[in-house]
Amino acid sequence: MKDGNFRKSDVTVALDIGTTKVCAIAGCKNAHGKLEILGMGKVNSEGVLRGVVSNIEKTVNAIAQATEGVRQGLGGIGFDSVHVGIAGQHIKSLQHRGLLVRHNDHLEISQDDIDKLIGDMFKLVLPPGDKILHVIPQEYTVDNEQGIIDPIGMSGVRLEANFHIITGQITASNNIYRCVERTGLRVANMTLEPIASAMAVLSEEEKEAGVALVDIGGGTTDITIFQDGIIRHTAVLPFGGNAITRDVKDGCNVMIHQAEKLKVRFGSALAQEVFDNRIISIPGVRGRDHKEISEKNLARIIQARAEEILDYVVWEIRRSGYERKLIAGIVLTGGGALLRHIEKLTEYHTGMNTRLGLPIDQLAHGYSENISSPVYATAIGLLLKGIEDRDRGRIREEQKHTAARNDEDQSNEQNRWYENLFKKTREWFDADPDAEF
Repeated sequence: MKDGNFRKSDVTVALDIGTTKVCAIAGCKNAHGKLEILGMGKVNSEGVLRGVVSNIEKTVNAIAQATEGVRQGLGGIGFDSVHVGIAGQHIKSLQHRGLLVRHNDHLEISQDDIDKLIGDMFKLVLPPGDKILHVIPQEYTVDNEQGIIDPIGMSGVRLEANFHIITGQITASNNIYRCVERTGLRVANMTLEPIASAMAVLSEEEKEAGVALVDIGGGTTDITIFQDGIIRHTAVLPFGGNAITRDVKDGCNVMIHQAEKLKVRFGSALAQEVFDNRIISIPGVRGRDHKEISEKNLARIIQARAEEILDYVVWEIRRSGYERKLIAGIVLTGGGALLRHIEKLTEYHTGMNTRLGLPIDQLAHGYSENISSPVYATAIGLLLKGIEDRDRGRIREEQKHTAARNDEDQSNEQNRWYENLFKKTREWFDADPDAEF
């Protein structure tokens, strides 16, 4: 695929508008079902605060630069739509139960019945300014038969379902639409970022066993809890890697860019893993004397904020009611997961098994080492979600065309039957015009 043997209709583009970066990635599935990355563009983000657009102009410029990088990688293959992620503290979730009474119990439950039940959830009354982003079925009940995961093909009159509903602010999503459209592109779909990250780094076995995905971004920490292969809980915390950087800036009395470099190059989430006698020397401002900082003190500052973030993570896991059902423990991803010893700290602080989530299982052989970083988990997940939505849309269209052709064939067959009957009746009358009934 990398040599250009792909069609425009096969190419999908994802756009991750984050607090620290805006990243656009183009790709498609190869013959083995793996993801080929065809182009990528990444620029620093200056118009986003805690996952929400705070400056339209700066965000538009960043999107334009990132998508231009994708166009160069595609080598002339154009695109007019992108699959975008949404996050931020305004994201909320709730549980609701839906009911559909079917009029014919002899007909099998179809996808249309499921779609109607899901569509009814979008009619829920929400607080002013909120909109529904996702309606995720949990389990179905057919005529009091509970615990059904997929009711399609079953017979029944009363179809019920429990739904996990994710909502967000209308203004936040509208601002994302506005920024994308001002670059001449169209938003094909909008997906909650932690759901996208889960697609990139979690295995089906982990989702079935029970796992909490913790995506530590620049401005927010996103949590998604799976159990029995279904999303059970989602939450967005207004703390991320930038909060750690600000603490380093204030605690070490340095510039913000110096604090970021200190965190990335020398930072550790566990102070006990750092030697006491290590000193970091950084240049002073405008010819002033250099500043010396203890690596141990730096680690203590980082650990304090990291533990505070993990406190909120533990609280959300307990609030979900799945604390004792997460057999696969916790998976860390996002840029904040690159912090040294963050896995150990998470295990100590939560008591759960923890691993680093890399978006490599979905990538085709020969991928760039750079793209395998957890920094790109959300972007790759959005790309996978975009490809899945496109394929599902194509299947639906084919099913509609097939159903329409079948109806047309049935109608034509019926017409031919009537024509033959009329022809035989006419021949009978022509043969014996004096025949009596």
